[in-house]
Parts: sequence; structure tokens; C-alpha cells
Amino acid sequence: MDSTSTSCKVLVLNCGSSSVKYKLYEMPTERLLQEGNERREPDQSFQALLDSIFRLIGHDVDMMAHRVVHGADLFPESVLLNEDVLRRMESISYLAPLHNPVNLEGIRLAQLHYPAIPHAAVFDTSFHQTMPPTSYLYSIPYEYYSKHKIRKYGFHGTSHRYVMQRAADLMGMPLEKLRLISCHIGNGVSVTAIRYGQSYDTSMGLTPLAGVTMGTRSGNIDPAVIPYLERLEGVGTEEVMHMLNHQSGLLGISGVSNDIRDLLKTAGEGHERSRLALDMFIAKLHQYIGLYFARLNGADGIIFTAGVGENSAEIRERICSGLEFAGVYVDTEANRSGHSERLISSPYSPTKVMVIPTNEEIVMARDMFQLARPAQSFYMANDSLAAVSNES
Repeated sequence: MDSTSTSCKVLVLNCGSSSVKYKLYEMPTERLLQEGNERREPDQSFQALLDSIFRLIGHDVDMMAHRVVHGADLFPESVLLNEDVLRRMESISYLAPLHNPVNLEGIRLAQLHYPAIPHAAVFDTSFHQTMPPTSYLYSIPYEYYSKHKIRKYGFHGTSHRYVMQRAADLMGMPLEKLRLISCHIGNGVSVTAIRYGQSYDTSMGLTPLAGVTMGTRSGNIDPAVIPYLERLEGVGTEEVMHMLNHQSGLLGISGVSNDIRDLLKTAGEGHERSRLALDMFIAKLHQYIGLYFARLNGADGIIFTAGVGENSAEIRERICSGLEFAGVYVDTEANRSGHSERLISSPYSPTKVMVIPTNEEIVMARDMFQLARPAQSFYMANDSLAAVSNES
């Protein structure tokens, strides 16, 4: 980036095992310049997929932010990448074996393609590093936390971070005075208790499998189910974990689909297991929302975000039904009209209810921009000093 320029281009990269999402922003205006979601073909290498994306974007990129799923407790915030940081990230890849190795491969390939620009990692887990031990520790021997980092980490942190700030803006109150319950409801689901701008508790755990019923994930179960199934079905742990991650949740109960839209349709047509799957889904969300009302000693607002949270008025209505004891009253018309960011609670509802479309990528771009500016100022200052020295 030229030292006289007032703006820069930040590429946000989200590398998954089967697809790569990207957005290119002009900062600090936050203008979206390019975006895409490219799927990996069966015979296509990961490098070939990224090369095709980088050709579309071109070389006019000043900074790059990478989504990384798991940062354990090593990374409480986003960080500029260097070899030491990458080694530390590799040391915890075992905590997210389906995600972190792919994230790291994407980083390495991107650094080869754009070697002269700063790169940063933005972790799904960072936001939740403010949780107290009463929230993140498991009731197992403490040595397993000390030796192996076995604890709750939580996920969707970048999403929860974005929507909490928007909630404060919508409510016209300082974030530092708000207690919020953020419901990120997509195929993956997490509920987070936010206390004065910080994560206080969250539903996902060591991995994204824990918590509420999700599209294909079971959420919390009795851990004794795993060896019990191994013995009864004659399968290994890997097969059981695959079932819990990919064949359970809404799909497993309904036998029809992991898509809420399909289940609402089939339940309306009288399919009993679809109805049961939806009832369980709502019940598990109630358990966590009720828990977080207790943990926060009340809440000022409830946020709905992500695919289902943003788009399904019926699911929002069903979740809020039964929360009247906590001062939650939904305005039916506001809930059912539109898809924009808005308040959907009654004007007389003590607890405000909001729909806020998430934007994880803009949070990543902001983090990258803030991280890179001091480094660039340092290099520019050194260049200026070197020029003065040479002139003298």
C-alpha cells in the first residue's frame, strides 16, 4: 500500500474443506468490492481452487484476514501472522481436526500468493476467552485441563461480536451496560450470554458438537451413550462421532431433513417426527436461554441471527413463547414483516427482542485494518528515518 493512500483493500478469506468464501473490502469505508463462495470440485486440489479465486481478485490487495475456527486459549484476540504464531496454531490443530488444518493450508497458500502484505488470523473462539472458569471448565480432573486444554471454548464468536454491537446501537444504550442473549441459529446453533460487552457463557464446548440440537449435530448428550452405542452396534468411536456430528439433530429425529424450512412444511402436513424434531429444537433453545437469564441475573435483550434466526418468523415466535415470565413480548407484525435489522418486541416489552443479520466478514476486515495500521506506521516511520539518514 502506498504511504500516501488514505484507503486500502482488505481480503477476507474463509477456507472450508469443500468451499472457500471471500469478500474484498475497501477500508476504512467498508465498501464491499467483490465477494464469492467457490465450491471445490471432486478432482480439484485446494491450491487450484485458491489460485482461481486469487486470479479473480487480482494483485491489488493490501491486507488479508483469515478465519480460523479454533484458537484454544492461546489467542484471546485476532493476531498478525508470523512463523511463531503459525507454529502455535499448528500445535492446537488436534482440537479442530476438520477445520484448523484446512484453515492453515489456506493461510500458507495465500501467503505464497501475496507474500508482501500483512496477514492476520481471526479466531471463532477468541470472543469467548472472557468467560470465567465457572463457565468454561468441565467437572473432570483438573489435570486434563492443565495438560490437554480440555475445556469449553465456544464458537461463532465473530458473529456474536458483531450482533452485540449492533444491538447496543439499536437499543440506544452503551454496550458496557447491557446484558444480552445472542442466538446464532443456522445449521449450527450457539447461544451466548453477553455481559457488559463480554462473553460470559456459551452453549458450544470443546468442539462445535456441544450445546443445543442443531441441523445434523446432536448437541449435549449423556457421554455414556458413546461407549454404549459402540458395544451395541459393534462400531468404533470414530463412527459414533460421525453419527453425532452428521446424522443427528433435526435430521436424526425427523428422518426427513436438517432444514428447518422442510420440517416446518412436513410438520404442517402431519409428519409426526418432523413436529417432534421442531419441538425438541425449541425445547433445547429454551433450556439455554433460561439458563442464561439466570446466569446474567436477567437480560436487557435477545438477539436472533444467522440463517434461521434471521429468516424464520415462526421459529422466533415459538422460541419467545414461554419467555413472558422474563419480560419477553413479541410484536407479531414486526416479527413477520421484513428481513432487515429491527426490533421485533412490543414497545412495552421490558426485554427487547431483535433480528440482526450477522456480518462476520466485516468484523474480520476491521480487525485486520486495526492490526495492520500500527505495523504500517512503524515501517513508514522507519522508511522516513532511513531517507533522512541517507540525505544527511
